[in-house]
Amino acid sequence: MYAVVDDRNQQYRVQPGDRIQIHLRADANEGDTVTFDKVCLVGGDGTGGGAGRIGTPHVPGASVTAKVVRQLKGPKVIIGKFRKRKNSRRRTGFRAKYTVVQIESIQG
Repeated sequence: MYAVVDDRNQQYRVQPGDRIQIHLRADANEGDTVTFDKVCLVGGDGTGGGAGRIGTPHVPGASVTAKVVRQLKGPKVIIGKFRKRKNSRRRTGFRAKYTVVQIESIQG
């Protein structure tokens, strides 16, 4: 069984046991349980026997529970701006913060 969940305008295809990296959830600590209520699609087991359900826009009554594994920072992205013949240069860096969650179960 698999599902497509919508987490703050990002969609992820998940199965039980998967680990996914989502944008930072500052209120979640390691070991906490996170519930995704906006489930866009619930698929069958992959054998072709069970048909999936597609939501308009979300599947009613479906939810996905996940356990927070850890919080981490992504790789550094360097942004450089250069204007020729103006003696103007700027260099900044950015590291995005992520939360890693492990999918435990899919209901619906």
